[in-house]
Amino acid sequence: MGTITDDEVIRKRLLIDGDGAGDDRRINVLLKSFLKWCHSNVTPEEGFAQYQRMLGSLSQCEFSMGKTLLVYDMNLKEMENYETIYADIEQSISAAHEKIGECKKEIQRAKRIRKNRQEYDALAKVIQQHPDRHKTMEQLEALDKELQQLSQIKENVEDKLELRKKQFHVLLSTIQELQQTLDNDEKMESDETSQESPMENGD
Repeated sequence: MGTITDDEVIRKRLLIDGDGAGDDRRINVLLKSFLKWCHSNVTPEEGFAQYQRMLGSLSQCEFSMGKTLLVYDMNLKEMENYETIYADIEQSISAAHEKIGECKKEIQRAKRIRKNRQEYDALAKVIQQHPDRHKTMEQLEALDKELQQLSQIKENVEDKLELRKKQFHVLLSTIQELQQTLDNDEKMESDETSQESPMENGD
């Protein structure tokens, strides 16, 4: 039978994540059993039985180590995924701020259009007081045409502003739902960790 050096025993122990008391206990029991087995004078049958038990304990330790490594890799991937999600959220928030700025500019423009229309309406009333003048009528027609164009522009601006408001509302709702999903994932991971610890201690 080949002997196991102290360095190999230490390396095996360091590879196992000792986050649960069961892992440390199994390693200690296995190490003590191995040392006792090496220095014991027993029959071949008893020695073989002890050897089989140590193999079983070693398999449990290796299984626990493999599970811990899988969980560790999964956590790393989840962290990378969360970082990507957070980056997307920050980008979406930045884009939302830009859209808000654009909407504010459009609101100011709509206010100016409204003010200009009121001034044009007042001027049109003055012009209508002199309908007998051909030149005045031409000016009035030109003003009416311009008013129609301004009215169409105003409607387009208002429609676009309403669309931006709806898009921003959807964006905020999506961000809130995503944050709730992240919180639920963290809670589920915490609950699973809490449930696994008693099971490992019971082993």
